[in-house]
Amino acid sequence: MRDIKLLLRRWGGWAALGERRLGYAPVASGFRGLITHHASSRLQCSDDDGIIIDSCISRLAKVSKEQHDILVAHYLYQISLRSIARRRRCADGSIRRKIQTAEGFICGVLTALESELECENLA
Repeated sequence: MRDIKLLLRRWGGWAALGERRLGYAPVASGFRGLITHHASSRLQCSDDDGIIIDSCISRLAKVSKEQHDILVAHYLYQISLRSIARRRRCADGSIRRKIQTAEGFICGVLTALESELECENLA
């Protein structure tokens, strides 16, 4: 069984280092000055794994832009779910449900692709 949270954390570390080539802004909109992130100390996945996971996240954006934005804010920019909820003026429980749905979507797409990720074999 996949640990989707770990995979997405590794993807976030990978994407943070290569944010210029991936098209992600260095800081999430509305969160400038609120976050500190040290990309060098974050877990990362390989380039091949990062590209596969990034394509799954792009598919999520086509289905639900809101869930995509929450997932990227949390895993790429390391913004807590409570901070995201506060910024969106909603309950953190609703943000947690949305991110769980997004994580399930990513896991489902990875399963449908039948892709073997290198970072899953790391301890």
